[in-house]
Amino acid sequence: MTDENRQSGLPFFEPIRRYVPLAAWALVMLVVLFVPLRIIQYGYLPGDDALRHAAKAVSGKPWSDILVLNPVYQIDHEYGWNLLLEKLHRWANWDAEKLVLFSVIALFVLVSASVLVWLKRPESWLIALTVAMIISDLPQRFTLGRPFLITMAIVMTLLLWARHGPPEWKWGRFCLMTGLFAVSTFMHGAWYLWVLPLAAFFLAGQFRWGLALGASWVPGVLLGATLTGHPAEYLGQAVKLALLAGGTHPTTRTMVSELQPFDGNVLALVVVGALLILRALAGFKARPLTATPAFWLVGLGWVLGFCISRFWEDWGLPALMVLMAGDLELLLQARLAPDSFKRLGIVCLLAASSYLCITCDLGSRWSWPLTEQYLTADNPDLKGWMPDHGGIFYTVDMSLFYQTFYKNPDGDWRYMLGFEPTWMPKEDFDVYQKVLWNFGDAQAYEPWVKKMRPADRLVIRGERGSPPKIPQLEWNYGVSGIWIGRLQRAHPAPGDAPATIPVTEHQ
Repeated sequence: MTDENRQSGLPFFEPIRRYVPLAAWALVMLVVLFVPLRIIQYGYLPGDDALRHAAKAVSGKPWSDILVLNPVYQIDHEYGWNLLLEKLHRWANWDAEKLVLFSVIALFVLVSASVLVWLKRPESWLIALTVAMIISDLPQRFTLGRPFLITMAIVMTLLLWARHGPPEWKWGRFCLMTGLFAVSTFMHGAWYLWVLPLAAFFLAGQFRWGLALGASWVPGVLLGATLTGHPAEYLGQAVKLALLAGGTHPTTRTMVSELQPFDGNVLALVVVGALLILRALAGFKARPLTATPAFWLVGLGWVLGFCISRFWEDWGLPALMVLMAGDLELLLQARLAPDSFKRLGIVCLLAASSYLCITCDLGSRWSWPLTEQYLTADNPDLKGWMPDHGGIFYTVDMSLFYQTFYKNPDGDWRYMLGFEPTWMPKEDFDVYQKVLWNFGDAQAYEPWVKKMRPADRLVIRGERGSPPKIPQLEWNYGVSGIWIGRLQRAHPAPGDAPATIPVTEHQ
């Protein structure tokens, strides 16, 4: 009988002590699984790329038949992920909504599993999740259902793997790392960004790891690109698209939000400082932070975040979570026996707090899609107002593309604006820029209005009773907050929903 049990006066619990570690693992895994399930119950749907990935899989079309693209974009830059969803749609007959839900659940679990597999105290991951939810929106990014999460999971895997000592020069390890890089390249496509974690390993003085990763990164990238059937084009296009997205805008204000700079996230720096204090007070043996690749990746992501926030959100913050999980694991190992009932009680508390912290619907962060209204071709109020066969859906609001394509994957029209404005033709990108530069002024739409055909539609967000001041078009308040404009028709087709009075200069 242990001292703990003598003091507690509960010796009859002794036979079940051996099940404490298993119970701890079970609690953590239940949280990891139930978090995405709970937020889905709120009616949650991601607001961006997960919608268009699912819609593309259902449509069966290439992006060239969905978007109006410039000549640079030739190959799907997330080839493997879209292929996987397309196969799931065919094999399981899943519609777009089921594909999105699969993406949210599977990728959230994947990210957590990539960390938990390397931890002896999985409850440290619950603490990291809770802290990250408080200081940032990173756990929310884990629920976006986008393939960048596959790359994020692989990064976290390698950072934690490196904690267990230098790499062994074995063919099995080399093939595994090569395979991980191939999966990242095939699924996500941003192969060049792996320079960041490679640099972090060298800056930390982990030269053997850096060399091992570099030696597997090159063949992994080539293998992943080869699986697309167009290796050279796939790799070259990724770099060209990145240069377009990051270097074409005259001001960051017109960039998509993820490519804009971040504000420095002071709370994250506080967490780093807290880890330093924890190390000093706890006195446990740990590799110095400056010898830890995760620390350097945090620093690189933080500095580069002032250029593009995704460097911080996709690389720096996950590395900070790895740092937290690693140090907290050492603390828990030093303070609590693995089969301690006190440990089990702490795990229960952490499981409840992390679950409630992440899943609480603060500010409708999970339930906001319930109030969204969508433009759908089967809405009788929109008959005649959705683009006709071969038409173009003009808008400067990217969310309208995501939502409309998601609800109309079989729509026989194309979208001028898709998931990155710099990938549209140059003259149309100039119109987009002008509209945003002038804060949506109606005159900025003139080049698009002049080239619109009867099959095309211009879609603008606005209030009821205030149609856009573009007199060349007639307008319909399609759904709440959205105006649809088309060329004026002298004789509307039978059954068409009525238009508002066309806006003229004297109105």
